[in-house]
Amino acid sequence: MEFLTSEYASQPIWLWLSFLAFIGFLLWLDLGLFNRKDGVVSPAKSAIMWASFASIAIAFGLYVGFVFEPDPQYYSSPDNLNQQAVIQYFTGYLLETALAFDNIFVISLIFTYFAVPREYQHRVLFWGIIGAIVFRAIFISAGAAVVNEWTWVLYIFAGFLIFTGWKMLTGDGQEMKLEENAFLAFIRRRLRVTDTIDNHNFFVRRPHPLTGKLVLFATPLFLALIMVEVADIIFAVDSVPAIFAVTRDPFIVYTSNIFAILGLRSMYFMLAAAVERFKYLKYGLSLVLVLIGVKIIWNFGLSKELGWVPYLEPHWALIMTLGLLGGSIAYSLWRTRKTDQQSIEQT
Repeated sequence: MEFLTSEYASQPIWLWLSFLAFIGFLLWLDLGLFNRKDGVVSPAKSAIMWASFASIAIAFGLYVGFVFEPDPQYYSSPDNLNQQAVIQYFTGYLLETALAFDNIFVISLIFTYFAVPREYQHRVLFWGIIGAIVFRAIFISAGAAVVNEWTWVLYIFAGFLIFTGWKMLTGDGQEMKLEENAFLAFIRRRLRVTDTIDNHNFFVRRPHPLTGKLVLFATPLFLALIMVEVADIIFAVDSVPAIFAVTRDPFIVYTSNIFAILGLRSMYFMLAAAVERFKYLKYGLSLVLVLIGVKIIWNFGLSKELGWVPYLEPHWALIMTLGLLGGSIAYSLWRTRKTDQQSIEQT
């Protein structure tokens, strides 16, 4: 009992374990009950899944606003802590969801490259969530320890975010070229891999080509899972610094991250078929990254250190993020409306 009441990142262990248990329960409902059998997830079902996870994320936001006990050391003012926490939670959730859009495009590329049948894609995404939960915990724990010990590291985050946003804005972003990917080539050299996918299995037993004994082989489905995890780690390099610019509270950072990842996986099937409709979203995302980088310099440098400008409250970042993302999505849908109409007429 003493262990459960001890604290990690200023919150009791029982709260962290309760959150992870709740996420585990949601995942059990997903794969163990509602999607127990392999099958193609329709865009309509995907939309329902996303709406369900989004509703749960909003409900958790109410918990943050009314029940959660924030630690004042992570907030700019000791007043209205729950109000600050809930604004930061929803800003982080929105930001992580928006940044995850790019991840959807990469996942679609991975599934195409490995020729993953649509009925097995949900299984890969599900197990990808497990890895994301673990890796995000590692990244966020390390980030929180560094940021809260040495606040000046936020300036490095700011420069990185501005640089990344500029690269994305100018079309100089990195693309995952699987046929040239060194990590994938390394995995292929170290594992025995079958040529074809065998049902929904990640591993199968096949005769060894030399001895004839049954040995374990990985399938292309497992390689797809590995590359989905790699893609998530790559995107975490951008998203984790971005959310630490919004909030330094590790519990808010982690919970908003996980709910956003759950939403990403559920909305994949809703958006994968219409990725071309969001072709201008990357410009909104790039401006958001630049905005967050500038916000760090504004708040921690120009405001707190020098006192030259007023402190930019979190709700202004939320409003500007909503405006940039909403505007880029609306513009994308408007500019691609003729293409979408033509595809409907052809079908």
